[in-house]
Amino acid sequence: MQGGLGQNSNLPSGSIDKTRVLDVKPLRTLDPVFPNSARATTFDGACPTGFYSFFPFGASQGPQASPPKVPMPAPLRSFRSSDTGEATPAEFPVASNGENTDSHDRAAPNKSRSSKKKPKISQDLQIDVSSLLGIGKNEREDGNRELVNLLLMTFDALRRRIGQLEDSKELTLGLSKRADMRAGNILMSAGIRTNLRKRIGAVPGVEIGDIFFFRLELCIVGLHSQSMGGIDYTNMGGKNESDPLALAIVSSGKYNDNAEDSDILIYSGQGGDKGDDQKLERGNLALDRSLRQKTDVRVIRGMKDQMNSTSKVYIYDGLYKIQDSWVEKGKSGGGVFKYKLVRVPGQPRAFAAWKSIEKWKGGIASRTGLILADLSSGAEKIPVSLVNDFDDEKAPGYFTYLHSLRYSKSFIVSHPYDFCNCQKDCIPGDLNCSCIRRNEGDFPYTGNGILVSRKKLVYECGLSCQCSPNCKNRVSQTGLKYRMEVFKTKDRGWGLRSLDPIRAGTFICEYAGEVIDRARVRWNGNNDEYVFDTTRIYQPFKWNYEPKLLEEASSNDSSEDYDIPSPVIISAKNVGNVARFMNHSCSPNVFWQPVLYEENNQPVVHISFFALRHIPPLTELTYDYGAARSDSTVGHIAPRWKKKCLCASSKCRGSFG
Repeated sequence: MQGGLGQNSNLPSGSIDKTRVLDVKPLRTLDPVFPNSARATTFDGACPTGFYSFFPFGASQGPQASPPKVPMPAPLRSFRSSDTGEATPAEFPVASNGENTDSHDRAAPNKSRSSKKKPKISQDLQIDVSSLLGIGKNEREDGNRELVNLLLMTFDALRRRIGQLEDSKELTLGLSKRADMRAGNILMSAGIRTNLRKRIGAVPGVEIGDIFFFRLELCIVGLHSQSMGGIDYTNMGGKNESDPLALAIVSSGKYNDNAEDSDILIYSGQGGDKGDDQKLERGNLALDRSLRQKTDVRVIRGMKDQMNSTSKVYIYDGLYKIQDSWVEKGKSGGGVFKYKLVRVPGQPRAFAAWKSIEKWKGGIASRTGLILADLSSGAEKIPVSLVNDFDDEKAPGYFTYLHSLRYSKSFIVSHPYDFCNCQKDCIPGDLNCSCIRRNEGDFPYTGNGILVSRKKLVYECGLSCQCSPNCKNRVSQTGLKYRMEVFKTKDRGWGLRSLDPIRAGTFICEYAGEVIDRARVRWNGNNDEYVFDTTRIYQPFKWNYEPKLLEEASSNDSSEDYDIPSPVIISAKNVGNVARFMNHSCSPNVFWQPVLYEENNQPVVHISFFALRHIPPLTELTYDYGAARSDSTVGHIAPRWKKKCLCASSKCRGSFG
């Protein structure tokens, strides 16, 4: 075959002669067009009851650092840039194989529908993108880290809201439930995306090791423009369509790819259905040309999400070069192109780190620097490992592990509290449920326990509620969901991280400890470094969905400012859980949310932590500690000290406290 695959290719035994595969020119790509109208688319001695001693003991730890039915745009296969730089969507049918579906976000049908005005989702959105999110033409063509994070949070917030509306049956569109596709369609149609300019190599703002839970997220940040196709390519010169180059590939494990090696990937070509030979066209041709020209190819590896068996997690594994290619017989009998990609050396570990983590999970004793297999001594359902692979310190300071709150006196919420009478589980959209009514008529979580929006207060079902203990409105009461690890940091004492990827909006843990009063804080002065105070000044940030994208009217009631009914001050110095090890950051990946539910016939506020964005494994979990007030009306005194901030983020304020 003239001008076919690599000239120095070595054919494995059993391979097919390359001369059987024709070298054909790729099909001309059709320019996508908008449809005229959207289709329907511690301590020595005995432990008190409920407490667990922490052993071994260590030296004192240093400072821690409104139509009833609205047409829906069809989902998108890919997006291309027009000459004006605006995004243009092309339609494709929803996949039937269930890949990346959001079915695990679904809950049971509703009993009765909310009386609130139904939102309208339309493709003809008249949105000033620049004023909405501050994204101009330059930012759409070339991104940065801050913009990439903003867009991913915007997408996921919108997806969560659409899923919430579907759960409560406020959206009746007659389509399969693909909240991710709908959210992506809305954003891209409005030009809310970045890195439109096609490029070989790294993508501005996207870092090796970044994780994604939906293929549309790859498209929005410009890492891979195909929402379904595995090979992303372009004609770099824009003239010769017979000479494309590959930009990125997604190895999702769906085909016969050999993806076990951390630095080598054997990737299967596209096409060749029903036993036909694959042809050297489109993506296959692009990979062949990239082999010849030795250009870099971005590789995204997809793995099964262990928390949700029906979904996948995608990790950006960096740049690879195609070293070899050949053709071999596939399972269906036709010729299949195979490409050997080798990772460019010198890049940070990504997929390789995941492989190491899997080994640790299989046998924690093999973990380098392991001190304790379970710091909680059985208090948590999932063990919390203690690791120091940095220096010789053997343990944090002395404390007792407690996985919830301990009150020195009763905490009474100022307004009446009633309990739901649901027979089984609370059902989204059922306004007969008092717990749903307290949450402004919305179920606060998706069907798989993802928080939809930040609120001044989230109401969960409590012990006196008649619903099942497995009710999905008890998310923060079920304990740890991920394999946590307390580890020694380089310069901020002990820190906290997860061995599992964490999805945005997922409950992580609550801040456990002793609820104390203001007088005790003043009495202890600066000696207690483990105080959490809800009245401190916290940097504002936006996490909720943008109502304009759904043509919903914004409300003052949807404010994301922290303002809970009564101040809560918690000390985790003597008793606490993994939350006491979370360090401060001016650009955190975790936020706190007040959650109220009844315990012992008293409504109690708990401080729950949720993932601000997707968090890769072994990434330190951090939140904003806030700053002390000097407002005498809340009993504060002016802070007498500040600590130097070592978060090293682009938004670092220099100090905290």
